[in-house]
Amino acid sequence: MSNDICPCGSNCSYEACCGPYVDGNALPETAEALMRSRYSAYVKGKIAYLKTTYWPKYQAEFDEVGTARWAAENHWTGLNVLKIEKGLKTDRDGTVLFEASYLAAGKLNTHRELSRFRKKAGRWYYVEAI
Repeated sequence: MSNDICPCGSNCSYEACCGPYVDGNALPETAEALMRSRYSAYVKGKIAYLKTTYWPKYQAEFDEVGTARWAAENHWTGLNVLKIEKGLKTDRDGTVLFEASYLAAGKLNTHRELSRFRKKAGRWYYVEAI
């Protein structure tokens, strides 16, 4: 077992935080946990997880090759959760505003996004950026 710190910024080990979600051994209970685990999946290059946590209606159009290339071309430097609305265990939808920082071609960039999440059959999914 590794003691790597989780990329999502929780200061917990990856195995105690996002690892079980990304590896398919557990389901995130909140929209924030799903968003953090999706960030960790980008960092770790776990593209299949990104597809399976995308709203089912949109999974067929998910560009695995392009997403894998983009994730690999960037050096992910941090995640900052700015605002959460709903998205708790008992909710059916929610939003998370976040900033993800990364280095690309020697330049520090920040991706800021308000993400919509929805629960279906007890499982959280990323729906879209709004």
